[in-house]
Formats: sequence, structure tokens, C-alpha cells
Amino acid sequence: MSDSSRPADPPRPVLNATRARQGRFGRHMVWVLVFSTLLAAIGLFLAWTWKAPSLASANSDNGRASAAKAFSAPEPAAVVPPPGTDHTAPQAP
Repeated sequence: MSDSSRPADPPRPVLNATRARQGRFGRHMVWVLVFSTLLAAIGLFLAWTWKAPSLASANSDNGRASAAKAFSAPEPAAVVPPPGTDHTAPQAP
């Protein structure tokens, strides 16, 4: 059994549990974050360039007026409540 209170041991700093669980900040962490962000951006760019031709051809009639005519409809008629009814009250089920 070892005794950790020997006088030959150098004194160690006492940390609370939260501080002891936290990692140290440093340049290695910054480089990991920089390289992982760059790799993610490169991956997204490559995926976009790979799929760009099929995305461009998916909607080939951009800006044509004839495609917009299919969606034209007459304006709906106004709802007129019968006289003597309270149109602001909710309807009974």
C-alpha cells in the first residue's frame, strides 16, 4: 500500500470536480475546430457541385409566363352572413 502523503512528493494543486473534468484550451483545439470546419465546408461544396446539374434541370421552365397561367383562378366570393346574426361569435358545434 502506498502512502500519498510522503514529504518527497511535490505539492499538487487542488481542483474542484468541475474544473478537473474540463479540458484545457490550447492551439491543438483551435486547429481541430479549424480543420473540421474546413472539411465540412469542402464536403458541402463537393456535394453541391455533384448535384448541381440535376438541380438546375429539375425546374426547366423558370420564368415562363405560360406556367403561371395554370394557377390563375377567379377571386373567391365574399362571405356574407345572414342579417341578424353575430358573425363575430364562434360557431356552435
